Amino acid sequence: MSTSPAVDRIELMQTFVHIVEAGSLSAAALQMGATQPTVSRRLQALERSLGVRLLRRSTHAMKLTEDGERCYERARELIADWHAFEADLRGVGDEPEGTLRVVAPHALGQMLLVGPLADYLRAYPRVSVEWLLNDRRPDFIAEGVDCAIQVGEVTDAMAVAVKLSEVPRVVVAAPSVLEGRTPPTHAAELAALPWLALRTFYRNEVQFTHWPSGETARVPIQPRMSTDSLYALQSAARMGLGACLGSTWLLKADIAAGRLVQLVPQWQVAPLPVYLVYPHARFQPARLRRFIETMRLALADPTGRAWEADVA
Repeated sequence: MSTSPAVDRIELMQTFVHIVEAGSLSAAALQMGATQPTVSRRLQALERSLGVRLLRRSTHAMKLTEDGERCYERARELIADWHAFEADLRGVGDEPEGTLRVVAPHALGQMLLVGPLADYLRAYPRVSVEWLLNDRRPDFIAEGVDCAIQVGEVTDAMAVAVKLSEVPRVVVAAPSVLEGRTPPTHAAELAALPWLALRTFYRNEVQFTHWPSGETARVPIQPRMSTDSLYALQSAARMGLGACLGSTWLLKADIAAGRLVQLVPQWQVAPLPVYLVYPHARFQPARLRRFIETMRLALADPTGRAWEADVA
């Protein structure tokens, strides 16, 4: 009994993806437990079905054609959708399984989110997670990323963004920065201090609101150092290189220990939103659905206490 044309095409696309990712027909055949002639026939069948040439092959090299590059990216999406579709039909109560590839910011991913991640892995023993920590926006398709946790507004119109929480922020400086100075009481006075900038979120200006009166102030700053790392910002602030604006959850232990001093506490800066972002797809595998649920429950705290972890 032969399989349907639709299933045949899925198998042909899976073979093509294996070939591209393995780097050769022979390597793909070894991975798939098939023979090289079988893999070659499937590639030729896919090319005939689509009416395009997907690969250029020589004795020593294999290269995707322009159509092949487009086909490869689309094939990966379609295969993922098909697997998710099968999982969806088996029911939302199915045990999540497989590998989930997640990108998270360095600081959050190391210090605050490993706890919820551990809960997720304990709850679903058939899932493994690739926990990738960096502060840039991922290319979901090219990098094979299932979802990303992102601080700040989401600008990718092609992605789904689920708001998880907000990160409160405070202005701090080492006591040495304030030596010989009158402690500032108005946000505008902060402009006279040396500054450090977290260039991902602020560079040359910080906007404050005086919470008792509602007065606002735009404070220009001239950073002595700019960085894209929250950890580097924290270290530089501890060393007395300047004032900075950083996440309360990370800086609270330094404030409590006297290594840093909170400045103008009645002047507030808007908190940063935290989103879980993933590419549009008709179907979501159970492992992604359950991960989203876990993170929403862990971080859904309107008071902001989720971001007040002890990190001494």
